[in-house]
Amino acid sequence: MSGHSHSKTIKHAKELTDQKRGQIFSKMARVIFVATRERGPNPDTNAKLRLAIETSRSFNMPKENIERAIKRGAGELGGQAMEEVLYEAYGPGKVAIIIEGITDNKNRALGEIKKILEQNQGKLVTPGSVKWMFERKGCLTLRITCPPSAYASGVGRRANQSEYTNKETLELATIEAGAEDIHWHNDVLDIFMKIEDLETVKKNLEGKGIKIESSSLDWVAKEEIKIKDEEKKACQKLFEALDESDEVQEIYSNLKM
Repeated sequence: MSGHSHSKTIKHAKELTDQKRGQIFSKMARVIFVATRERGPNPDTNAKLRLAIETSRSFNMPKENIERAIKRGAGELGGQAMEEVLYEAYGPGKVAIIIEGITDNKNRALGEIKKILEQNQGKLVTPGSVKWMFERKGCLTLRITCPPSAYASGVGRRANQSEYTNKETLELATIEAGAEDIHWHNDVLDIFMKIEDLETVKKNLEGKGIKIESSSLDWVAKEEIKIKDEEKKACQKLFEALDESDEVQEIYSNLKM
């Protein structure tokens, strides 16, 4: 089992412009809105809202933006109702894709995502066609200030991770904390566990002095596939186009990066 959210990777990989930062804040406000509407405005009793707030803070979303989204979700402020949507698709090289979104108009969202896919060698498929290839897992993300290769040689070091000076000791710490699997991509480490174990693993890692950059519930591919380089480039172009859409929250695939 391995994999990660391409949308999350895109957000972290690029230097955020004001426009991109504003887009991320808008998307996170939608997540907070939905979480609040479903289970109430108290993050102590609403795990989904607590997770959304933590993720928003990881992107340095202003406190007032978070509070405004909670009030909207609680019905204290006006605004259109929003709902979650999920689409399944195939991309270049027959890569399986799950697209999560939040929208106030399902017909508009469907049309926009279908158009993006068609323009980038992809196509929508019927519900259930690719979902069976994925598992729903809790995910914690760590950002490392140097690549895994440096950690493997013992060179890598970070102030709040000084006890874990190489890749092996950091990986061992995640296993001891209760993780099921890990996945390196560039300088980012994704740690996977059962959904019900997410909070426990997070607290265990923080207790070791390891800083968590973000936590989420991800669709994780049971098996990843390799495709040709030109197809991989086409997939990346598709992922970026989807990420630019206001209707899209997260993008998952079974592409081996």
